[in-house]
Amino acid sequence: MLEIWHGLIKALELIVSLDPEVMEIAGRSLRISVTSCLLASSICIPLGSLIHFHNFRGKRAVINIIQTLFSVPTVVVGLFVFVLFSNAGPLGTFDILFTPIAMVIGQMILITPIMLGLTISALSGVGKEIVDTAISLGASGFQTALVVVRESRYAVLAAVTMGFGRAISEVGCALMVGGNIRGFTRTITTAISLETSKGDLELSIALGIILLSLALIVNVALNRLQQR
Repeated sequence: MLEIWHGLIKALELIVSLDPEVMEIAGRSLRISVTSCLLASSICIPLGSLIHFHNFRGKRAVINIIQTLFSVPTVVVGLFVFVLFSNAGPLGTFDILFTPIAMVIGQMILITPIMLGLTISALSGVGKEIVDTAISLGASGFQTALVVVRESRYAVLAAVTMGFGRAISEVGCALMVGGNIRGFTRTITTAISLETSKGDLELSIALGIILLSLALIVNVALNRLQQR
């Protein structure tokens, strides 16, 4: 117990002093997660709208598959990306394995089902009377879709936040496709895993506090936005 207390004190010292290694790892994690979240959002919001506003054969099956992929293990995604971009893989010529680009791609694949499914659910939660009102006022199909998206914007934003939380907290995919290379692909979660195995509790606790703080900041920002 005393060792944990000392580790907590040392961790706070590392954070307050803005330790270069800690800040570097935290900054890299944030950049990779934000990038993957923004790219996934640019795909999931339009695609989710397309699925929601169009009726087609197998639509329920597509939604069920998307929801099933919510719980896909991160190591499975990591294995898929690793095989895809390895030297023997079909996209090995791009030579991006063990780079931040591969980590962004892995996180995008991981969070896309979550963001896509929650976006569809958010759009489905808009009352039918809003759609009927828009149509009765002469809105086109595209304009009606924009009205529905606008009405569900906070729920869609919650989907984006959920995707960001999933991205910044995952470790399996980041280890497999990033390689946990110091100063290049090491992120908060992979660093915690490595430093804990080495017995460096101070750095692990410091990174854990930063990870929780980032999650808290994002959720507080979302709540403030919803209140406004």
